Amino acid sequence: ANTQRQKMANIWLISDTHFNHAGILTFKDYIGKPVRDFATVDEMNECILDNWVDTVKDGDTVIHCGDVLFGLDKVEWLEANFAKLPGKKRLVLGNHDNVKFLAPFFKDIQLWIEAPGVICTHTPLHAQTLAEGRWPDDVINVHGHIHTNPSPEGPYKCVCVEQIGYKPINIE
Repeated sequence: ANTQRQKMANIWLISDTHFNHAGILTFKDYIGKPVRDFATVDEMNECILDNWVDTVKDGDTVIHCGDVLFGLDKVEWLEANFAKLPGKKRLVLGNHDNVKFLAPFFKDIQLWIEAPGVICTHTPLHAQTLAEGRWPDDVINVHGHIHTNPSPEGPYKCVCVEQIGYKPINIE
């Protein structure tokens, strides 16, 4: 059990970084408050990149639950910035992700990733899907996609950057 715990301690989760997405700085939540409080895209990118570097070690694993980046010059930006981030990066494909650009920067890309007690997806799974018996009854659906909105009731945990302080959160 101790080895399992040590392995889990080296797994980090993050979602919806939306690197280079200028439009997200204009998004408002359901009460009209800005979803992200940054003056510029560069300030947002720098905050998320710095927090990642401060949190994740080289031997760690980072499961990114989708929606990595937007904008032009994707490959150049990924090579200059994202590729230098520590950790083995795994991607759960998000609705804004393009495998063509992202594949070289991730160990693997899947529609969902399972870890002990956790199923990582981009959007929250429907409660009926969680109850099908494919996963243990006590599984937690770690997801992104909903930004500042609350997760559905039940075994859900949103890891959108807006809900986790713009830095990877430990799987435990």
